[in-house]
Amino acid sequence: MPPPTLPIAVGVAVLVSVMGWRTRALTGTGAVTASLIGSLILAGTGWAGGACLGVFFVGASLVSRIQGGEGPMGLEARGNRRDPVQVMANGGAAMAGAILALANPRLGLWVVASSLAAAGADTYATSIGALSRLDPVHLGSSRRVPPGTSGAVSLLGTVGGVLGAALPAGAAAIVVADMALLTGATVIGVAGMLADSLIGATLQARFHCPRCDVPTERGVHHCGGPADHVGGRRWINNDVVNAIATALAGLAGLAVGFSLQASSS
Repeated sequence: MPPPTLPIAVGVAVLVSVMGWRTRALTGTGAVTASLIGSLILAGTGWAGGACLGVFFVGASLVSRIQGGEGPMGLEARGNRRDPVQVMANGGAAMAGAILALANPRLGLWVVASSLAAAGADTYATSIGALSRLDPVHLGSSRRVPPGTSGAVSLLGTVGGVLGAALPAGAAAIVVADMALLTGATVIGVAGMLADSLIGATLQARFHCPRCDVPTERGVHHCGGPADHVGGRRWINNDVVNAIATALAGLAGLAVGFSLQASSS
């Protein structure tokens, strides 16, 4: 199948983003940002990158609806609608891979598939892990904490993360008939998920609301009162953690793709 022309790439990306907005998976500005990223991925990596992005977006949007509202300890979720910051945090590395693909399609696809596999793994792990009967274990303290707490892992969530990595990686691999891409991007995606949890456990900002006496991930709690900074780097929130993890996964994908390309030449 020939790669999509630029007008087709833009049209498909805009159509999917509008559908995401209409189904309340994206905010209005989030849809605009997703249109830009989707256009670049389709134009740079063709239908393989488009399939990878589509499977990630649809799957992440559906599985995110498992989770919602506020956790039992006051750790707020931002809702199911992704805003521009969240879209860039999850898709910024893939966008960089799409730009790289204009010069080297194979390497660019590795970056796209690996970074989206990491984003998918994190999303699935968080949402599916919320179904676990056992509270997850925080990597920093080794204590059980409420579901949804950054830096916490569970067995069910980890299994979900593997699925979340394999689906977008597999979509790209099927289009280009490259099983090495499926295996490599899935492994990198799971590693990116674990890196996300580790960074979340050690560096992400943690706050405590003295008015409600609950932990929170925001400097201002939903009650409107200021929260005390009790740990982590104040400027590192969940979006920053996601951006770092997907960037690391993209770089790992670039390294593996380059190695395979060099060995085959």
